[in-house]
Amino acid sequence: MQSLFFWTSKLVWLVLSPDTLLLILLLAAWVLLWRGAHRSARRLLGLVVMVLTGIALLPVGEWALYPLERRFPADPNLPATIDGIIVLGGGEDPLRSVLWNQVEVGDSADRALAFLMLARRYPQARLVVTGGSGSLAHQEYKGADTMRRLCEEQGLDVSTITFERLSRNTYENAVYSRELVRPRPGERWVLVTSAWHMPRSIGVFRRAGWPVIPYPVDHWTDRGHLLRIDLDLANHLHDLSVGVKEWIGLSAYFITGKTAAFLPRGEDRPGSGWGGP
Repeated sequence: MQSLFFWTSKLVWLVLSPDTLLLILLLAAWVLLWRGAHRSARRLLGLVVMVLTGIALLPVGEWALYPLERRFPADPNLPATIDGIIVLGGGEDPLRSVLWNQVEVGDSADRALAFLMLARRYPQARLVVTGGSGSLAHQEYKGADTMRRLCEEQGLDVSTITFERLSRNTYENAVYSRELVRPRPGERWVLVTSAWHMPRSIGVFRRAGWPVIPYPVDHWTDRGHLLRIDLDLANHLHDLSVGVKEWIGLSAYFITGKTAAFLPRGEDRPGSGWGGP
């Protein structure tokens, strides 16, 4: 059943991605021109031009990401002692790491940096790296394997770290990691992932019966500067794709019962030393 969800989500996103939709509209306009429907083709091309111009000039992707990123406070006040630290994969590039035989990281490398920092701050905490492969074509390249090499190169004792390498999405991150480490009631665990990905992650971990303390990193939005004009089509379109994908992911997880709430928020626990808005 989980494989069906994984494959369906990947195939649906191939169609719903903003860049794919724009390409479909351009192809439709070309077909209309070829069939002699010039008026309809001009209207469709005009729509595409208007949309692309808006995306190029305005940070529409940040508008989609900001409500997610502000859901949990950055640099939260953590307890003096914690029992474990979990980092979700996604910052590493396992395929290129194998092809070039060195650790390669991408847009969300802040996840790995924060994990290394927290591991040194809390040397007694149990450490968990969870991340297999979300690729349809390259399931053999695992994010956890790249993180293992990175942790080893940065001086951590990898024999003390739990590496979960079978998960393909956020839901499986939570379920498979919980099965491996079996956290006990009352333990304090910190979850590290991108700020825009934290609401869905927190919802999934709560649904799995594993309350965790959110430690969001890797912010993509310019807080306080969201109303601006700057010509940057490529980055704006990329950010929009990430934002749309995350909102679709939240919706799909909520509908299928994989998250505790559509848009989870922080909650205070007596004596925990942390809190959310």
